Order: sequence, then C-alpha cells, then structure tokens
Amino acid sequence: MGLGTRRRRIGALAAAIGLVLGLGTQAQASEREPTGPAQPNIVTALAYSMARPTVMPPHTNDWGCEPSAEHPNPVLLSNGTLVNSYADWAGLSGELADAGYCVFSANLGGAEGSPIQTVAPVAETATQLAEFGDRVLAATGADRLDVVGHSQGGMNPRYWIKYLGGAAKIDRLIGLAPSNYGTDLYGLLTLVQRVPPLRELVGIPFPAFNDQEEHSEFLADLNSGGDTVGDVDYTVIQTKYDEVVTPYSNAFLEPAPNVENILLQDLCPADRTDHLGITYDPIAARLVLNALDPADAQPPRCRFVPPVLS
Repeated sequence: MGLGTRRRRIGALAAAIGLVLGLGTQAQASEREPTGPAQPNIVTALAYSMARPTVMPPHTNDWGCEPSAEHPNPVLLSNGTLVNSYADWAGLSGELADAGYCVFSANLGGAEGSPIQTVAPVAETATQLAEFGDRVLAATGADRLDVVGHSQGGMNPRYWIKYLGGAAKIDRLIGLAPSNYGTDLYGLLTLVQRVPPLRELVGIPFPAFNDQEEHSEFLADLNSGGDTVGDVDYTVIQTKYDEVVTPYSNAFLEPAPNVENILLQDLCPADRTDHLGITYDPIAARLVLNALDPADAQPPRCRFVPPVLS
C-alpha cells in the first residue's frame, strides 16, 4: 500500500470517527428498547443506534434462554473501541441465535446512554465484561461461556482470562481483527505516544486508544509470560485489509496447540473486508460458527466482500 493510499484511508477513517463523535454529541437517550432489527452492515447499524443508544442487537439478552445440549455454552459478544454493541453485532447476533445459541451483549466502557462505548481504560472495560459474564452464567446455569469479540473486544477478554478468573469460565475466545498486539495506526498512534501533550489529549476522552498502542505498558503486561492461559481455545480471524490494527499481523497470537490464527484472504482472496466490516462479513461469520462448534464445521463459500472504507 502506497503512502498516498494510506493517507486516504486514514483520512476516511478519521472522517468516520468524526461523524460518529459529532452525531454522538447530539444524540439523546431514547426510551430503552430491548433489541433492534438486523442490519446488513456497520454503517446502517451505527446510524440506527445513534438515535437509540441503548438498543441491543437482535435476539440478545434473553435472560430466560436455556442453553441446549448441542450448544451448552452461551455466547457473549464483546464490541470494539468507540462503537456500541448494536453497531458491531446487529448482523451476527441473529445468525448465532438462529444456530441455537443463547446470545448476550452489553454496552461497556462508556458513559451510560451514550452511543460511544468501549473507550475507558481496557482493564476497566474488561472488568465490566467479566461482571456481565458472571450474570450470564448465573442466569443460564451454564458452567462456561464462549466469547466472540471484535477489535478491542477480542483482546480485552484476555485480561479477564489472565487476571479475573476467566480461565475457569471461558471455553472459547474468538477474536475478529483483535488488537492483541496493539496498533501503530500507520505510525500515527505511535507518534502520539512520543509527544506527552498529545498522548494526554487522546488519553483523557479515550484511554483505550493509548492502551492499545503497540508499545503500551498495558499490552506489554498482558502479553508477558505467554499469550494464552489454561485450556481456553483461542481463534483469531483477521483480514489483511485491516486499517485499524496495523500491521494486521498484530492481531495474531503466538502459535500454540490451543491457538488458531486465520487470515481470511488465505481462504478467499476475493474477500476485501476491512476492520470495520469484518463483523458483517459472511465468510468471517461462518468461521465464527465453525470455531464455536468444530464438530459441525462447514467450509465458507468464497465470494467478494467489499470493504467499508475503500
């Protein structure tokens, strides 16, 4: 990728974030809605959730759901930095429910009633996720649960696993473009860390950004002593067109018997999904279902999948 292309993509990403933040300041908390409709992509989901910041993805948080013998683990969805649960999961949640899973999700790491979520210090968000996971286990009576996370949401459960007892409660962790080894954001975020006033300017509203810079103290601690803990199975699903986790290989965990790293383009070169679009990618969705239920795994059908940012 040339420098000019990188700048255009960074500019488009910045514009998208600016749009989210600009709309977010105007959004008013509406009457709480249990769930919203399914969405075809993150753009429509984000637009829907701006006026309904507490809406949850379809078919989630049925506290009376009883896990089946075929799928005894409830699935907890963990969203990425800046976006809310609905924006990330308004497509995949329904597919998981249709496959017979009890599905749960929550807005964490952000101000209550705000469409902007998962921006608190990563450890704080992970702690909230662990507490929500305990609620899920108590309600369903399950012994363990599976976590499917996007971006930060695929990385921060590892803090839960390592420090908050999650190794005994999580069976599988499936990350879609997770920030396991952080990002330099094409060098921009790393540059910010070298200028204390800029670092503080970013860290006041969005501590999670600084925690996810690839050289951060948080990530150095999280990844010290090995990437995996206990008998949790880890799956990473990544796209080489990731414009947020850069380089894209920072998503992958160190090879281990309980780790599977999957690059979408190794399976389907026509898949052009990017970081923002991966939770709505039908090929990635099939891989998530396969990771949750390896005994019934099916090969994904290769097809063209467009990026959100081009």
